[in-house]
Amino acid sequence: MSAKNDSRLRRARRSRAKMRELGINRLSVHRTPRHIYAQVFTAGGDKVLASASTLDKDLRSGSTGNIDAATAVGKLIAERAKAAGVEKVAFDRAGYKYHGRVKALADAARENGLDF
Repeated sequence: MSAKNDSRLRRARRSRAKMRELGINRLSVHRTPRHIYAQVFTAGGDKVLASASTLDKDLRSGSTGNIDAATAVGKLIAERAKAAGVEKVAFDRAGYKYHGRVKALADAARENGLDF
């Protein structure tokens, strides 16, 4: 692994430890240059309650690595989380900067009913 990725994972581990201490469900984001993924985990982190990504059939058409695609994933994860009975989550940015696609996903999830 590269030093850059190691640093990102170290930041993610630190924030996830705090979320586990608080005992709240978390909305985790993972991004690659081509796709973006979001999952809602239980407070213990042992079960996935909802997931969405640009690999879903309805989001796969068109460009998948831009802010518009991240906004669509944020909307979809909010709908699926609410269907699973989750209203309040902690946002786990996985060590990524809160900027660009990560911010767009978070804003879309907030607008569609997730509270964090």
